[in-house]
Amino acid sequence: MNTPPLAGGTAGPDALAPLLAAVLDALRTGALDRGGPLPAGGPTTTARRVHTAAHPLLPDHGTGPDAALGPLVHALTQGAADPADPLCAAHLHAPPLALAAAADLAASVLNPSLDSWDQAPAASALEAELTRTLARETYPAADHPDALLTTGGTEANQLALLLARERHPTPLHLVHGANAHHSLPRAAWLLGLPATHPVPTPAGTLDPEALHHTLTRLTGHPLLVAATAGTTDSGAIDPLPALADVCDAHGADLHVDAAYGGPLLFSDHRKHALHGLDRAHSVTLDLHKLGWQPVAAGILAVHHTGRLDPLQHTADYLNSHDDTEAGLPDLLGRSLRTTRRPDAFKMAVTLRALGRDGLGALIDQVCDLAATLADKIHHHPALTLHARPALSTVLFRPTDADDDQVAAVRRTLLDDGHAVLGRARADGRLWLKATLLNPHTQPGDLDRMLKLVEGHTPR
Repeated sequence: MNTPPLAGGTAGPDALAPLLAAVLDALRTGALDRGGPLPAGGPTTTARRVHTAAHPLLPDHGTGPDAALGPLVHALTQGAADPADPLCAAHLHAPPLALAAAADLAASVLNPSLDSWDQAPAASALEAELTRTLARETYPAADHPDALLTTGGTEANQLALLLARERHPTPLHLVHGANAHHSLPRAAWLLGLPATHPVPTPAGTLDPEALHHTLTRLTGHPLLVAATAGTTDSGAIDPLPALADVCDAHGADLHVDAAYGGPLLFSDHRKHALHGLDRAHSVTLDLHKLGWQPVAAGILAVHHTGRLDPLQHTADYLNSHDDTEAGLPDLLGRSLRTTRRPDAFKMAVTLRALGRDGLGALIDQVCDLAATLADKIHHHPALTLHARPALSTVLFRPTDADDDQVAAVRRTLLDDGHAVLGRARADGRLWLKATLLNPHTQPGDLDRMLKLVEGHTPR
């Protein structure tokens, strides 16, 4: 058997060319065969198709690239929930920009690992450029802001809690709204924090007065308050300036999970919604949501680089003291992970290509689209709107349906492959959730979505 060609080196592009042609063809035919946002038939049908394409997955004698790559890419595509389809609107699962995906291919080919400079000379320098840029965007008036790349909002939130815990000699208590992302109490559990204190959010956002009462009750303990700028369920943004005032009055640290809403910073029309964000000690951002990046593209920004000191760690084969003193950058303290992909590259390409105004225009586009959807639901005789959208998420439900019927509508649309809508519980009721992240979606697509919901609602 001939040794398979490599992706890198001077011969790599020639080896990749026919493989990429096969991939692109299978992506095209797989999407056509799927014919919608999701494969019809549910999990059993999809699993059967994948088994047929993959079996046997580990043959005694390999099939060769043509018989493996094309059919499996086709099966993956035919069986995908495709966020590029306008009716795939359930989750914070954005369709990646073609530019970002192309950049990610280059990163995969070169395969740098961001755990030591000698594995990633240019990639590590570009990551430093990106983190400085995003830290300054988050904390424009800070003297020495900094940022780290993470796998997403969950890892960024975990890091924020870890850094806050390491600042205090006695056990840290986490206070968060009931609207907070599940990763925050889960991170507290993973880190062995003594207690978490959820504050009810009946209006959907963290109330400063309720926070004040909770912090008063916890006087004497080191405290971290986690606020949210863009909740997963509805996109709601907590009142950041007032919450920062309460935290200052009680000497509590403030972390803001802005994984969803943080990119509003790029929009001249909407960044005012994040007023007070720069008063947080740490901020979670995530550009594989309102940034249109392939997963992963998470960021943890801190108002001062000294906040990252607890992550410093030495492994002689990666960041020996003499190498560091000689000028080789120390990358091991930039993450809890050792091997790391160069996720900064696709983000850097996107930021430079689109600029602040280009990204801001995309953000405005999907947020305006959500407002249009809300208008359509508000005027629809058979549908009920939960609230005006704060970002690009809209909650609604058939007016006369009960919760079981709402859940059944969603599952029927999934099983038929016609639409991918999420679910959220608010005001004691179950709602359908449309999270609009596709800037190519048109008002007519929204009409189709609502017609499908109406048509599948029991009478």
